Amino acid sequence: VQLQASGGGLVQAGGSLRLSCAASGRTFGSYAMGWFRQAPGKEREFVASIGRGGSTIYADSVKGRFTISRDNAKMTVYLQMNTVNLADTAVYYCAARSSMMVAAAESAYRYWGQGTQVTVSS
Repeated sequence: VQLQASGGGLVQAGGSLRLSCAASGRTFGSYAMGWFRQAPGKEREFVASIGRGGSTIYADSVKGRFTISRDNAKMTVYLQMNTVNLADTAVYYCAARSSMMVAAAESAYRYWGQGTQVTVSS
Protein backbone atom coordinates (compact mmCIF):
# COMPACT_ATOMS: atom_id res chain seq x y z
CA VAL A 1 0.00 0.00 0.00
CA GLN A 2 1.30 3.44 -0.93
CA LEU A 3 -0.12 6.49 0.79
CA GLN A 4 -0.14 10.11 -0.36
CA ALA A 5 -1.21 12.77 2.10
CA SER A 6 -2.33 16.22 1.02
CA GLY A 7 -4.35 19.20 2.14
CA GLY A 8 -1.98 20.79 4.60
CA GLY A 9 -1.33 24.49 4.71
CA LEU A 10 -1.61 27.64 6.74
CA VAL A 11 -4.81 28.19 8.72
CA GLN A 12 -5.81 30.72 11.34
CA ALA A 13 -6.62 29.63 14.85
CA GLY A 14 -10.28 28.73 15.08
CA GLY A 15 -10.42 27.80 11.42
CA SER A 16 -10.82 24.50 9.61
CA LEU A 17 -8.78 22.33 7.30
CA ARG A 18 -9.34 18.95 5.69
CA LEU A 19 -6.50 16.55 5.08
CA SER A 20 -6.73 13.73 2.56
CA CYS A 21 -4.74 10.54 2.21
CA ALA A 22 -5.04 8.67 -1.08
CA ALA A 23 -4.05 5.01 -1.10
CA SER A 24 -3.04 2.65 -3.83
CA GLY A 25 -3.66 -1.07 -3.74
CA ARG A 26 -6.67 -3.29 -4.10
CA THR A 27 -7.11 -4.11 -0.44
CA PHE A 28 -7.65 -0.61 0.94
CA GLY A 29 -11.06 -1.55 2.28
CA SER A 30 -9.59 -4.18 4.57
CA TYR A 31 -7.09 -1.83 6.21
CA ALA A 32 -7.59 0.26 9.30
CA MET A 33 -6.21 3.75 8.77
CA GLY A 34 -4.72 6.29 11.09
CA TRP A 35 -3.48 9.84 11.33
CA PHE A 36 -0.46 10.85 13.38
CA ARG A 37 1.33 14.14 13.79
CA GLN A 38 4.74 15.42 14.80
CA ALA A 39 5.24 18.91 16.13
CA PRO A 40 8.67 20.57 16.06
CA GLY A 41 10.91 19.14 18.75
CA LYS A 42 8.35 16.54 19.79
CA GLU A 43 7.79 12.88 19.13
CA ARG A 44 5.18 11.72 16.69
CA GLU A 45 1.80 11.22 18.34
CA PHE A 46 -1.48 9.53 17.55
CA VAL A 47 -4.37 11.66 16.30
CA ALA A 48 -7.16 9.38 15.04
CA SER A 49 -7.89 5.96 13.61
CA ILE A 50 -10.74 4.44 11.63
CA GLY A 51 -11.44 0.76 11.22
CA ARG A 52 -12.76 -1.16 8.28
CA GLY A 53 -16.32 -0.91 9.53
CA GLY A 54 -16.08 2.78 10.36
CA SER A 55 -15.33 2.59 14.06
CA THR A 56 -13.17 5.47 15.24
CA ILE A 57 -10.92 6.48 18.10
CA TYR A 58 -9.32 9.86 18.80
CA ALA A 59 -6.61 11.37 20.92
CA ASP A 60 -8.09 13.34 23.78
CA SER A 61 -6.47 16.51 22.47
CA VAL A 62 -8.52 16.43 19.25
CA LYS A 63 -11.72 14.74 20.39
CA GLY A 64 -14.75 16.81 19.46
CA ARG A 65 -12.75 18.94 17.00
CA PHE A 66 -11.35 16.48 14.47
CA THR A 67 -13.23 13.85 12.49
CA ILE A 68 -11.68 10.94 10.63
CA SER A 69 -13.60 9.35 7.77
CA ARG A 70 -12.97 7.10 4.82
CA ASP A 71 -14.29 6.57 1.33
CA ASN A 72 -13.40 3.06 0.27
CA ALA A 73 -14.54 3.61 -3.30
CA LYS A 74 -12.07 6.47 -3.63
CA MET A 75 -9.48 4.68 -1.48
CA THR A 76 -9.10 7.83 0.57
CA VAL A 77 -9.13 8.65 4.24
CA TYR A 78 -9.84 12.17 5.50
CA LEU A 79 -9.13 14.18 8.59
CA GLN A 80 -11.51 17.10 9.06
CA MET A 81 -9.90 19.55 11.46
CA ASN A 82 -12.17 22.13 13.05
CA THR A 83 -11.51 24.81 15.63
CA VAL A 84 -7.79 24.39 15.21
CA ASN A 85 -5.37 25.93 17.68
CA LEU A 86 -1.66 26.64 17.79
CA ALA A 87 -0.97 23.24 19.35
CA ASP A 88 -2.24 21.57 16.19
CA THR A 89 0.74 22.86 14.23
CA ALA A 90 2.62 19.78 13.06
CA VAL A 91 3.48 17.54 10.18
CA TYR A 92 0.57 15.14 9.74
CA TYR A 93 1.10 11.57 8.56
CA CYS A 94 -1.39 8.98 7.42
CA ALA A 95 -0.77 5.31 8.03
CA ALA A 96 -2.35 1.94 7.24
CA ARG A 97 -2.36 -1.33 9.11
CA SER A 98 -3.14 -4.83 7.87
CA SER A 99 -6.06 -5.22 10.23
CA MET A 100 -9.69 -4.19 10.38
CA MET A 101 -9.33 -2.83 13.90
CA VAL A 102 -8.48 0.68 15.00
CA ALA A 103 -5.22 1.25 16.82
CA ALA A 104 -3.40 4.14 18.46
CA ALA A 105 0.12 2.69 18.60
CA GLU A 106 2.58 3.62 15.89
CA SER A 107 3.96 0.11 15.94
CA ALA A 108 0.59 -1.22 14.81
CA TYR A 109 0.92 0.48 11.43
CA ARG A 110 2.96 -0.98 8.64
CA TYR A 111 2.53 1.58 5.87
CA TRP A 112 3.20 5.28 6.12
CA GLY A 113 2.71 8.21 3.79
CA GLN A 114 4.85 11.29 3.54
CA GLY A 115 3.80 14.08 5.83
CA THR A 116 1.80 17.19 5.07
CA GLN A 117 2.52 20.35 7.01
CA VAL A 118 -0.23 22.09 8.96
CA THR A 119 0.60 25.47 10.41
CA VAL A 120 -1.87 27.30 12.63
CA SER A 121 -1.39 31.04 12.98
CA SER A 122 -2.74 33.30 15.74
